[in-house]
Amino acid sequence: MIPRYTRPDMARIWSDENRFRTWLAVEVAATETLAEAGMVPKDAAKAIRERADFSVERIQEIEAEVRHDVIAFTTAVAEIVGPHARWFHYGLTSNDVVDTAQALLIKQASQVIAQDLQNLAEALERRAWEFKDTPMVGRTHGIHAEPITFGFKLANWFSETQRNITRFAAAAEDIRVGKFSGAVGIFAHLTPELEEKMCARLGLKAAAVSSQVIQRDRHAYYLATLAVIASTLDKIATEIRHLQRTEVREAEEFFSEKQKGSSAMPHKRNPITTEQISGLARVVRSNAQAGFENVALWHERDISHSSVERVILPDSAILTDYMLAKTVWLIEGLRVYPERMRRNLESTRGLMFSGQLLLDLAAAGMLREQAYRVVQAHAMHAWETEGDFQHAVEHDQEILSFLSIEQIRQAFSLDRHGLHVDRIFARVFA
Repeated sequence: MIPRYTRPDMARIWSDENRFRTWLAVEVAATETLAEAGMVPKDAAKAIRERADFSVERIQEIEAEVRHDVIAFTTAVAEIVGPHARWFHYGLTSNDVVDTAQALLIKQASQVIAQDLQNLAEALERRAWEFKDTPMVGRTHGIHAEPITFGFKLANWFSETQRNITRFAAAAEDIRVGKFSGAVGIFAHLTPELEEKMCARLGLKAAAVSSQVIQRDRHAYYLATLAVIASTLDKIATEIRHLQRTEVREAEEFFSEKQKGSSAMPHKRNPITTEQISGLARVVRSNAQAGFENVALWHERDISHSSVERVILPDSAILTDYMLAKTVWLIEGLRVYPERMRRNLESTRGLMFSGQLLLDLAAAGMLREQAYRVVQAHAMHAWETEGDFQHAVEHDQEILSFLSIEQIRQAFSLDRHGLHVDRIFARVFA
């Protein structure tokens, strides 16, 4: 991923240096486990633990000749270890190291993303309570529907984020597995017991069964979960982009004093962060599709997945981290305009209460079809003429034969629609 969208912690995790350091940690864990089992001399394991090292430049130099990254790595390490290096990588195949180390890299990245998700949940919770009772119009199909509160909208995002936290924890745990089962997974040179000890040493579980590789359904599940998280962030960003539109302007992302919105139009305050989040979410979702394609490999393994994963695993983790941090910034600094929300809510002069009026008329004895016809007639007239819907209803004798003026005004009560907000918040934040 390009530096523009890469935060420092993720840059370190997915660097070549950290990748090879993680490979080395896997190799050392395997050697020490074999030494304990009497399969590798203890002095060799000690030498490997104390001396094993490498330089990225030397690995790349060797790989340019041998065209095999693991062989380049083991060769570079062997040059430093010396004669005891004959026990380095003993009994292992390349993917015993690569797949197990990849699980460790994903584990490191997952810890960062898990904290990002928690940060987002906390930001959403704070602002949801801040605007719990701030009325605004709810919209369906982009059209005014019935009243809600802005805090209710934020609470909905919080609840979805909580589900993402649960989903992500499950996906991260599912992929926290290693393998040391050999070239086809049948333990031709080691044993399942040794594999379990090696994995435990690294803080991983042993895959119950593997071929030459850990099966890629795990990686697909992980990438799909990142795609769901990205979609939630896209959802939040898209909503704020709509609320920031000039004719709506109920909320907008923070715009600093020295920030510029357009090279041509000095008045512009463009929603660049939310648009960026929406755009990058498309990349994470498309990477998930590539992850699905990686599940079907030939026989016990081919390498069609390998080149893909060098891109999609780091990039998806890096982008999810970046988007989560941006969304936290967005929510914490979001500028909210309750007065504009109120003006927009009142702009249709009561049209949004048509549903409650319909129900009240039906409850009072009017046939529902008749009530719908009467209410819709007034609503459509008010819509087309920008007239006062409530005023027209209060002077309709057909309606007045079922409802009193006070009952009609009660149908147009904003408080009536917010009666259960406290109950919803109690459920969401329990």
